Amino acid sequence: MERKNLLIIDSNSVIYRAYHALPPLTTQEGENMGAVYGFLLALFRAIKEFQPEFIAACFDVKGPTFRHEQYKEYKAKRPPTPADLISQMSKIKEVLGFFNIPIFEKQGFEADDLIGTIARLAAKNQPANEFKIIILSGDNDTLQLVDEKTRVFNLRKGVKDTLLYDENTVKEKYQGLGPKELLDYRALKGDPSDNIPGVLGIGEKTAIELIKEYGTLENIYDNLALIKGKVREKLSQHKKEAFFSRDLSEIRTDVSIDFNLENCRWADYDKEKAAAMLQRLDFQSLINRLP
Repeated sequence: MERKNLLIIDSNSVIYRAYHALPPLTTQEGENMGAVYGFLLALFRAIKEFQPEFIAACFDVKGPTFRHEQYKEYKAKRPPTPADLISQMSKIKEVLGFFNIPIFEKQGFEADDLIGTIARLAAKNQPANEFKIIILSGDNDTLQLVDEKTRVFNLRKGVKDTLLYDENTVKEKYQGLGPKELLDYRALKGDPSDNIPGVLGIGEKTAIELIKEYGTLENIYDNLALIKGKVREKLSQHKKEAFFSRDLSEIRTDVSIDFNLENCRWADYDKEKAAAMLQRLDFQSLINRLP
C-alpha cells in the first residue's frame, strides 16, 4: 500500500526557534543568516525523516488578525521582531522558491489558521492508513490539530532536539489530556506568551485536574456547585474570560484559501541552482544535506 505524506511548515515558529537557538551566522557581506540556516536544517531533516510527497509552507502576515479585533491585547507583550530577523524571513521565502515549495499566507489570519485549514482540506476523503499530515513547528500551539491523520514534528530545544507528537505523545505531555482537550486546558490556564487571560489563579495542575474530572469547560461550569473553595470562586468570577480564552485559542480550519493538494506536490527541483544559492549564503555544510 502506497503511503503519502504532506509536510506543512509552520514557518514563523520554526524561524523564531532557529533565530534564538543558533548564534549569529554572518555571510561574507556581513548579513546575519542564522535563522535561514536553522530553518533549512530543520526542513531538510523533516524531508529526510518523512519523505513527503507534498509540501506547503505557511506564514504569518504583518498586521492585525481577527483575534486582535476580538481582543486588542492579544500577543501585546511580545517584543518587536528584530530587524535582522525580518530580512531573514524574506530570504527564507526566496529560498523556498528554489525548492518549488508553495507559500500560503493571508491578511487577517495567522499561519496556524492556514495550517489547520490545509490539514482539513488535504485530509478530506483520504484514508487514514494511507495519508499522513506532518506539521513542522517550533511551538506547541498546533498540537490541538493532532488526530489519526495529523502529527506535529516539534523542535523542542534548538533545531536538532525534536519530538513527533501523535495522540498518545500529547497525552503523555499533558498528563492524560488528549489534543481535543487542549483548548479547554488553555481556556482555564491561559497562555502568557499570547497574552490569553484564562482563569486568573488557575494553573496547569488545577486545569488538568478539572478537565480530567469533568471533561469539558461546559461540564465544569454545569457542576460548579460541586467544586470546592477558592477554585470555585475563581471559576465563578472569570467564567466570561474562560470561554473567551477558548475561542481565542482555537485554530481556524475554515479559512477561504486557494488550495489544491496537487499544487503542493514536491516535484523535482534544480539541485544545481539550489546548491549555488547555498554557496552564496556560505552554507557549504548544507550542500551535502540537500534532499
